[in-house]
Amino acid sequence: MGTSSTSKNKTALVIKALLNNDRASADPLSEIISLSKTADIKVIDSLVQKLSRPNAATWVGAGKVAEAAERAQELDVDFIITDNDLSPAQERNIEKITEKTVLDRSQLIMDIFSQRAQTPQARLQVELAQLRYSLPRLKRMWTHLSRYEGGIGMRGPGEKQLETDKRLIGRRIQKMVRDLKHIERRNQVAIENRSGEFVVALAGYTNAGKSTLLNTLTKSDELVEDKLFATLDTRVRRWILNENRHVLLTDTVGFIKDLPHHLVASFEATLTETRRADIILHVVDASSPQAEQHIRTVNTVLQNLKCGDKMTWMVLNKWDALTSDEIPEANNLASIGPDYGSRAAAPSNIKVLEPAQTFQVSAANGTGLEVLSEAVLGHLQAGDEPISLVVPHSRGDVVAYLRENASLEELDYQVDGVHVSCSISPARGARLKHIFPEGFTNGDD
Repeated sequence: MGTSSTSKNKTALVIKALLNNDRASADPLSEIISLSKTADIKVIDSLVQKLSRPNAATWVGAGKVAEAAERAQELDVDFIITDNDLSPAQERNIEKITEKTVLDRSQLIMDIFSQRAQTPQARLQVELAQLRYSLPRLKRMWTHLSRYEGGIGMRGPGEKQLETDKRLIGRRIQKMVRDLKHIERRNQVAIENRSGEFVVALAGYTNAGKSTLLNTLTKSDELVEDKLFATLDTRVRRWILNENRHVLLTDTVGFIKDLPHHLVASFEATLTETRRADIILHVVDASSPQAEQHIRTVNTVLQNLKCGDKMTWMVLNKWDALTSDEIPEANNLASIGPDYGSRAAAPSNIKVLEPAQTFQVSAANGTGLEVLSEAVLGHLQAGDEPISLVVPHSRGDVVAYLRENASLEELDYQVDGVHVSCSISPARGARLKHIFPEGFTNGDD
């Protein structure tokens, strides 16, 4: 594919069409330049054009394509990158005029995902998205198909051969879907083993600081990079709140505006980890000039993932990077709703994700994290149920379970056993009844 040719020390010219219904931005090219940097491509120059509607043949206007061709030849760049998604015909037309390889936004993001994929599941998900994207572009990408089915695409192009290659890629897609379902079934076992655990999910725009927050809260050492999409796989770590209470903290792939729908489909199982959470922490880079747009994008993705009924708390990260003049505006970020942009209208029954609580923190230096931890602990304890029971001296395992999972009010060793009064969550109380049913035979619950 076009994306497979990207490597270090490559250069590009970026072109972008700003449509009338696009939300205004102080720096409309900042994200595509960051994406290019993450893909190890250096942006040498850029061109922006305002349009009332896209050009059917080339998305941007014909004059702007001609200007891009001249600049690309003058600068001798390797690629022309468009911050818009192109149809196969538009891509082909721009390449013909500019005589340069064209990468649209979706291709660039998929290339980054391909570079970042570490686990078998992530690699399968990315490849599946790339293959689905490639099918309508098969003739253009002929020479990039040699790795499939023993060198297909290396023969002379012809309509009959194209159909053969489409069938071969179709079979590859079917096999990958089966393989992913097998992995998802295996992952489901791990998810079921976590039943009864209280789960807090980190969600947010890519590079908002979720991985740093995960590391700080759970004392982990996960990869942290100042690049987009440093995390593709779901990571689950234990977050210790006090000596006998913990939750599971999950971190998964970051969101981004106009995430390619092929990637959304391929990563559906990973993204829906958020749906299983009891609380969603919406992490925002409060110091970003695009913070408002990022919040709208994340809220829209959460709505699409059917997380509208989940308790959502906003975590305004990198608060220490704000100046005193920027703080008042940053405090208003919590009131921002979803953004359906130019691609779709907002549903009439939309529920705006208004955060139940907002926290100002710095994951890097720990500011505000104690307040966040206390809030999660308080939320847990508010749902606890009081119980009193007598545990035989021979059942040290039950006492150990209570020490680890309950808030103990009384632990009194007497002749007839250990008298316990405590508060415990409904889920862990149910687990206690399973391992110590005789303690509840008299109806104490």
